[in-house]
Amino acid sequence: MTDAAAAEEPTVGRRDGLVILASSVGTVIEWYDFYLYGSLAAIITAQFFSGVNETTGFIFALMAFAAGFAVRPFGAVFFGRLGDLWGRKNTFLVTMLLMGLSTFVVGLLPSYAAIGVAAPVVLILMRLLQGLALGGEYGGAATYVAEHAPPGKRGFYTSFIQITATAGLMLSLLVILGVRTALGEAAFTDWGWRIPFLVSILLLGVSLWIRLKLAESPAFQRMKAEGRGSSTPLKDSFGKWPNLKLVLLALFGLAAGQAVVWYTGQFYALFFLEKTLKVEPALANVLIATALALTTPFFVFWGWLSDKVGRKPIILAGCLLAALTYFPLFHALTEAANPRLAAATAASPVTVVADPADCAFQFDPVGKTVFDSSCDLAKSYLAKAGVTYETVAAPAGAVAEVRIGEASVPSFHSVIMEDVFGTLPSSAIPRSEFTARKTAFETELGGALTAAGYPAKADSALVDRPRVVGILFLLVLYVTMVYGPIAAALVEMFPTRVRYTSMSLPYHIGNGWFGGFLPTTAFAIVAATGNIYYGLWYPVAIAALTVVVGGLLIRDRKDVDIHA
Repeated sequence: MTDAAAAEEPTVGRRDGLVILASSVGTVIEWYDFYLYGSLAAIITAQFFSGVNETTGFIFALMAFAAGFAVRPFGAVFFGRLGDLWGRKNTFLVTMLLMGLSTFVVGLLPSYAAIGVAAPVVLILMRLLQGLALGGEYGGAATYVAEHAPPGKRGFYTSFIQITATAGLMLSLLVILGVRTALGEAAFTDWGWRIPFLVSILLLGVSLWIRLKLAESPAFQRMKAEGRGSSTPLKDSFGKWPNLKLVLLALFGLAAGQAVVWYTGQFYALFFLEKTLKVEPALANVLIATALALTTPFFVFWGWLSDKVGRKPIILAGCLLAALTYFPLFHALTEAANPRLAAATAASPVTVVADPADCAFQFDPVGKTVFDSSCDLAKSYLAKAGVTYETVAAPAGAVAEVRIGEASVPSFHSVIMEDVFGTLPSSAIPRSEFTARKTAFETELGGALTAAGYPAKADSALVDRPRVVGILFLLVLYVTMVYGPIAAALVEMFPTRVRYTSMSLPYHIGNGWFGGFLPTTAFAIVAATGNIYYGLWYPVAIAALTVVVGGLLIRDRKDVDIHA
C-alpha cells in the first residue's frame, strides 16, 4: 500500500479519538436520559398521574411524553444560536448539564400522593428541559466532530455520533433490566424505578470530565480569528432565502425521510410487536436488542462508505428500500411473531358495520377528545387488539356492530354526561355507567374474537425468533443507511458561521415532529382504516417524498471545504 493510499484509510489519531469519544459518550448519556421516560412510562404514569381524573391524567401523560419531542426544534434554534455565537464546546457542555440535571430531578421528584398536582407539572417541566437540551446537543456534537475531521473522513468520524441514539436506548434498557432483576418487580415499581434516573448523575460527571479536556473546534476558532462569525445567526439562517432554501431542502430532502425510517425501524417495530402482535414485552425487547446489536457496526460502515461514494446515494437508497419493502416486511413479521393471528385474519375476517357519520378519525395529539360513539368504541378496541377489519356503511343513526364470521357483537350509543355542556342528548349517561357498558361490550367482543381463533396475545413458543430477528435486522439496516451519513451531510450543507443553527433545526423538526409523532399518527390511521398495516403509509409517504426531493434538488457535498 502506498503512503498516499494509507493516508486515505479511516484511522483515528489519539487526539481525534478523544474528540469522538467525548462527543459520543456525552450524546449517549443524553439519549439514555431521554429514553428512560419512554421505557418506564407505565410506572411513571402510576406515580405522577394517579390522583387526577382519567381525562386529566391522560392529558398530563400525553403532554409529558410529547413535550420532549415537541420542543426539540426550539432547543435546536436556541442552542444553535449560542453555538454559532459562543462556540461548539461551551454550548454542548451546557446542554449536557441541563439534560443530566433534569433527569436526576425526576429520580428525586415526589409522587402525586406526596405533593399533589405539582408532581405532574414539575415532571412535564423536566421533560421540556430534556427536549430543549437534546435539541441543542446533537447539532453541537455532530458539528464539533465534523469540524475536527480531516478531509475525506467526515462521514467516518461523524458516524460514531450516529451510534449514540441506539447505544443510549440499549443502555437504558440494560440498566432498567438490571435494577428490576436485582430488586424484584414489587420494589422496582414502588421505588426502584428511580435508580436509573439517579444513576444519570454519575454518567453526567464522567462525561463532563471528558469533555472539559477538549479544545474548541478548529473551524470555529479560525472563523473567529478571521472575523467571519455571524452576529445574527438566526436571521442569517432563516431570514435570508439562500440559506433558508438549504434548510428546507435539508428537512424535506434528507431529515424527514431519515427520521421516519429511523423511528419505524427501532420504535414502531417494537410498538408493532408489543401492541399489535401482542408479543410478550420482555421477548420483544430481547428481539429488538438482538437486531440492534447486530446492526450497530453498520452505522460506521455506511459513514465510511459515504466518504467514498457520497452521502446522498446511501441516504436516499435507504429511504427508497424502506418505502418499497415496509409492507411485505411487516406482513412477514406478523406471520413469524404471531402465526395464530395471521391464520385467524385469513379464516375469519372482521367487519365493522356502522353509520359513517358515527366514525371519527382518532388522532388527538392534545388529549381532549373522548371517542365514545358506537363506531369509535368498536374500532378503537379492534385497533388495540391488533385485529384487521373492513368497514361497511350502515343506515344513518344505526348502532355499530362488529361481525366476526357468523357472530355479531353490537356496540352502543353513548355520550359521557360530564363531558357534555348545555342540553343533554338522550344517549347521555354518567361516566360510571359508560365505563361499565364499555367493559361489558369489550368483554363480549373479546370472547367472540377468541372463539374465532384470534389470540389475546402471541404464544411465545410459536414465535419464530430467528425469522423475527432477520426481519428486524433488515428494518434496522435501513436505519443505519439513512442515519450513518446524515450528520456529515447536514454539516456540509451550511457555512461555519451559521452551521450549528442551520443544521440543528431541520434535523430536529424531522426527528422531533415527523419521527416523534409517528406512532400516534400511525395508530390513528390504523383505527380509521381498520388495517393493522396501513399505519405504514405514513413513513412510506414521507420516505418517498424525501427520495423525490433529495434526488432532484440536493447536491452531494462530500468533498466541500467546510472551513471556508
